Amino acid sequence: MSTSSWKISRRTCLQGLGVSLGLPLLDGMVHGEQKTRPRPRRMCCVYFPFGVAMPKDGTPDRQWGWFPTGRGADYQLTNPLKPLAALRNELTVLGGLSHPRGRSMGGHDTGDTFLTGAKLSGSSFSNTVSMDQYAAAFVGDQTRFPSLTLSSDGGVGEPTRSTTLSFTRTGRPVPALASPQQIFNRLFGAGDGSTEAQRRRLEQSGSLLDLLLENSRSLKRRLGTRDKKKLDDYLASVRAVEKRVQQSQRWLSIPKPKIDPKSVDLAVDQDAPREYLRAMYDLLFLAFQTDTTRLATYMIGQVAGATTIANAFPACIGLKGNWHGLAHGAGKAGGAERLGRFDQFLAEQFGYFLQRLHETSERDGTLLDHTLVLYGSSNSRTHQNRNYPLVLAGGTGLGLKHGHYRRYGNEVPLSNLFVTMLDRIGVPVKGFADSTAEMSDLLA
Repeated sequence: MSTSSWKISRRTCLQGLGVSLGLPLLDGMVHGEQKTRPRPRRMCCVYFPFGVAMPKDGTPDRQWGWFPTGRGADYQLTNPLKPLAALRNELTVLGGLSHPRGRSMGGHDTGDTFLTGAKLSGSSFSNTVSMDQYAAAFVGDQTRFPSLTLSSDGGVGEPTRSTTLSFTRTGRPVPALASPQQIFNRLFGAGDGSTEAQRRRLEQSGSLLDLLLENSRSLKRRLGTRDKKKLDDYLASVRAVEKRVQQSQRWLSIPKPKIDPKSVDLAVDQDAPREYLRAMYDLLFLAFQTDTTRLATYMIGQVAGATTIANAFPACIGLKGNWHGLAHGAGKAGGAERLGRFDQFLAEQFGYFLQRLHETSERDGTLLDHTLVLYGSSNSRTHQNRNYPLVLAGGTGLGLKHGHYRRYGNEVPLSNLFVTMLDRIGVPVKGFADSTAEMSDLLA
């Protein structure tokens, strides 16, 4: 029997793929927020690789350890987190949490699963949905961009060495943006062509997607099990594009916010780490302030040891060697201070972002009051996938209470924190990954 009658032509498939690759993320924002409109609830997750310095209590280097001394409300910040001291009442330091499924994985394999809680094993390295993309499925249609995915390396990387924190509901990596200029253009640029021209392109995109989905129904009946799985994964991507097209059409007539390009250092790149990190945090801040999106992730660096980011960043504060090497040397003489100084540098930039949110008024409070920000790594010491160093900041207007250093045992999975965060931003959730309960001790 001839098979040509039921196959989708390669040209049609490529047309569909071309639509998905060519479409700008035309998603919106609302100006002039009225008091009757529900106040936006936001969430941001920031990741850094390779773990932190963890000298033992009572040793001379203990002040360069990342985790505080003391417990509860009486804790004392050590040198690496002292840049966050002014925001003590707006944040909680968390210790002991991790993903149980990740504890047996390779030491550099867990960046991919920081927001998913999955276990990568075998040859397929199949991931699951990340917390931000899970949330975007429920609340992403409230803004022009359902979510914003950033990283210093950009793109998606490779399995177990991903350069993105975000994964779709089928576990596919969401490409991350890394260029400040590109990010600014995506969020606030004028777009390509007139509104009417964009509308026609979107309508054409919709018709192509409809054709592709229609042809796939007859195709699927003739495929084997493995090919059906591949087709389902592809069609899930097509449906995601279809949803973006529909959302883009809704926002097309609403102008993007007017932001002065000079307010962000858009010419900077990764060769100037301090300025680059500030620019990335500035863009995250502006995305939230303008309500362009309410969900964002930023991977400061991936877990591969020899990337440009890992090599260049420590040098900006006069440290020799790369980030990976600093982490491995943290247990040697003077090593805790060297890595601790770099941890301090990272905390300084993170504190800059939090301070901007905290100083920006929104109705009867601040942007930080209704923004949850998770900051941390999937290693404690490098290669050890337990006791993640974590800071949870913001959200006092969402019912969180801060000012504590809280430590947990292995029986509390990190996904419990994810459930708590999702619930606070209004996402309906009974459980996420391997969660067992909400973390009620974090709530007021």
